Amino acid sequence: MDGDRLPRPTEDRLIHDPWSDGLARGWKALDASTFSADRTFECDVAIVGSGAGGGTAAEILSRAGLSVLVIEEGPLRTSSDFHMLEREAYPQLYQESAGRRTKDKGIVILQGRAVGGSTTVNWTSSFRTPPETLDYWRAHFGLHDYTRTALDPWYAMMERRLNVHPWNEEPNENNAVLRRGAATLGIPTAVIPRNVRGCYNLGYCGMGCPTNAKQSMLVTTIPAALERGATLLSRTRAQRFIIEGEGVRELICAALDPSGLAPGPHTITVRAKTFVAAGGAINNPALLLRSGVPDPHGTLGTRTFLHPVTVSAAVMPEVVAAYAGAPQSIYSDHFLHTQPLNGPIGFKLEVPPAHPVLTATTLSGFGAEHARLMSQFPHVQVIIALMRDGFHSQSAGGTVGLRGDGTPLLDYPITPYVWEGARRSLRTMAEIQFAAGASHVLPIHDAAHLVSTVAQAHAMIDALPMEILRAFLTSAHVMGGCRMGADPANAVIDGDGRHHQLENLYVFDGSAFPTSIGANPQLSIYGIVARNATKLATTLTGRHQEPIA
Repeated sequence: MDGDRLPRPTEDRLIHDPWSDGLARGWKALDASTFSADRTFECDVAIVGSGAGGGTAAEILSRAGLSVLVIEEGPLRTSSDFHMLEREAYPQLYQESAGRRTKDKGIVILQGRAVGGSTTVNWTSSFRTPPETLDYWRAHFGLHDYTRTALDPWYAMMERRLNVHPWNEEPNENNAVLRRGAATLGIPTAVIPRNVRGCYNLGYCGMGCPTNAKQSMLVTTIPAALERGATLLSRTRAQRFIIEGEGVRELICAALDPSGLAPGPHTITVRAKTFVAAGGAINNPALLLRSGVPDPHGTLGTRTFLHPVTVSAAVMPEVVAAYAGAPQSIYSDHFLHTQPLNGPIGFKLEVPPAHPVLTATTLSGFGAEHARLMSQFPHVQVIIALMRDGFHSQSAGGTVGLRGDGTPLLDYPITPYVWEGARRSLRTMAEIQFAAGASHVLPIHDAAHLVSTVAQAHAMIDALPMEILRAFLTSAHVMGGCRMGADPANAVIDGDGRHHQLENLYVFDGSAFPTSIGANPQLSIYGIVARNATKLATTLTGRHQEPIA
């Protein structure tokens, strides 16, 4: 039944949590909030972050016989803790309780903050890096080894490892609306590959998978690394690297308090031969900035990308139940393929799940108007457009800096070029929703209101002021900030992930990307990190490393 949907759980059929067995067998998973004194750890490789990059690297490096320490700021939460409740999931599993924002508060950023990182809470969409993105990287950043021929075996390896395959079930009605409306307008769509095994089709992927069907780092690579002797430190905040000569000597961390939010009284010192930053495209630049890592050309923290997302809601005559079923299964790249990289910004169309809290906080309007919208919640359908930033001079992304307390802050200016794409995407999504039979459409903007025809939608959208805090923008994809490239004057790391100025510091996650991907980034991270971590394992051991079977 590989990848097929299993019967729904019943009262007499409980879901087994593999962590209970592993911890009983002696997995070294330590919660730093329980430490009663300062601690020092020594290892071959210390990895900061346990998401797509950190998890992949941990398995590959531990498999090579290296002693590995994984450092995670968030808590260890497993399927036993996942109750499909927003009020529990957002504070426990997301950065800033799913309320992280850009400096001007204009973009909401959804990022994971738990063991497994964003792979624990993402919606499982898995795409290889688009060829045009790789072409751009080779042409503009000297990444000549980044060809489809060279990378496809690594993507294929990770697809096998994580059971990535196109979703075989019929889409839920939320996704079916995108497929139906696009087909009516002659817009091609396709089925999304998902990293699931034995999926129950519940629809609560964003709150942690309660059945362990999602093949996140939480249930795949992190357990595999622990099985080989790796150590996991949770509720541990990496504060700064201590640099000596041309390398990193040690990493100073704070053991967080039981809330997992503030530093407790104890310090953790990590000494390693090699350090890997895999904490994400906001946290990685911040860690390197706090550490005073050499940055002779001022590249650190710059060119941080988001795939800025616009949202269009619709009210359908039939019940949509957008909270049930695989959250993302249909997509369209038509508006990427028809836009050259140096032309107007292209966008990818997908469908998000709609759960009560996230829907209520996203829909525009107040009081009675908002209550009327929420009363139609079962009939609400949503489409999102992910804009491909980073390929045009007017979409140079943002810059990660530090607040006074050393915490990260992303400044992401939105240019007229991006706003034009936002307006165009709202028009397109409204057209698709009406073509699928919507009775009303509501672009998410504080000046928008429900409209009942395409003509009304066009007129309203064309008149909407495209301004921060008025047009709703969000993102779950953060990339760049520690970009890779052959030239140290134009990049933080080289194509193998090694820091240009520090010989034992590597960056293994999406913060290495020189642009956005133009697709959901998790599989790009898996494949590229698998390549680079395997090369690092060969370097550190002096032995050729076979890819994961």
